[in-house]
Order: sequence, then structure tokens, then C-alpha cells
Amino acid sequence: MEDDPEIEAKAYQWLRGHLCGFLRFDGERVAIKIAPLPDGRFVAPVMVAMLMAADTVLELPDDGDGDLHLMMSLEKFDERTDTTGSADRWRAYHGNPPDVNWAWITIDAAKFLGYFIDGEAFHRPNTLEKGGSLICRALNQSKIDTVRSAIEVQYRTDAADPLVVGVDPSGFDVRRQFDIIRLNSPEGSVISDESSAISVLTTLATKT
Repeated sequence: MEDDPEIEAKAYQWLRGHLCGFLRFDGERVAIKIAPLPDGRFVAPVMVAMLMAADTVLELPDDGDGDLHLMMSLEKFDERTDTTGSADRWRAYHGNPPDVNWAWITIDAAKFLGYFIDGEAFHRPNTLEKGGSLICRALNQSKIDTVRSAIEVQYRTDAADPLVVGVDPSGFDVRRQFDIIRLNSPEGSVISDESSAISVLTTLATKT
């Protein structure tokens, strides 16, 4: 695999903008939703058969030539003994899970736009892990109109009841009624605290 920073960046951005897709395993293809974790992995509720499969491929959002295909490893964990709150993070993004089994997801490799990408390119821990929840809470309490405006400007669509469920240096994850929408930071902008988050969000809400 040849390193191509531009393609890797586009692939990662695509991943963060498409958290719903299909998982292929042992001849089956099942709809699945994932959520990012602070340590750079992802989490999802899964079927037992998925955990036992030799190979699993995640299609985001589908199986088209321009979509992202991820080869990945699943590691089962018990929500009752997990101290990281991984399952609750998934619930914050997607609501009630369809399965009771949980797995941490590590991306091993990917195919995107004809390129093969090493999984390490997708392992990006969130440096806002400790303060992220406080930033989300602050935005949801006082800047929700700005969030709604940013969605309208960036996607030409409206969101009746948006809720910021995740923030990292490169953008925001916003939950709408039926899906998660990604608001990426403008090029050259990095979110590092509440002040910069508000500044980036305001820019996204006014940029045409």
C-alpha cells in the first residue's frame, strides 16, 4: 500500500461523514451503524455471527465504486463490565441498539476510489476526549440555532431538532431525527476548546 496523505484524508473524512452502512460477512450483508470512540476505534452492536466470521467488510454507505470499503476486526466486550462507556456512546449517536452484543471495531485496511489504504490512517484518537462532552453540552444549550443554520448552509437541508453528540478537532457530529450528519471544520481551522468550537460553528453557519 502506498501512502497518499490526500487520499487518506479524504477517506477518513468520508468515514466520519458516513456512520451507517452494510456489513458483509460469511455471505451475509446486514445494515449496521457505528460510532467513533475517543481512542480512535469505533463501536457497534453486532450479531453473534459477525463476531465469529473470519472476514468482515464494512461498506459505507453502500457497495458503489465511489464508496468506502473497510476491512476490520471485531472485539467483543461486555457492556456490564466495560468502564469506557462505549455502548452509551453508540446510543448517544443512534438511539436504541438492534442487538445486545457489542464489539469494538479496529480498521485493518480500506479500499477507496481505487486506492488501498492501511488501517492506521483511520486510527485517529480524539484529543478533545476530556472536554468534548462539555463542549457538546454548551453548544446544545446556547448554540443550537447556529448548529441548525450550519446544517442548512452546508447541506441545503433543515434539521428540526439537531443535537451535537460528538466533537473533535476536525468537526462536529450532529444527530438528527433519522441520521447523523457531519459538520467538517473549514480547511485550516482546528477545534481545541469551547471558544474555537463556537468560532468554527459560526463560520460554517455563515459560509456560502
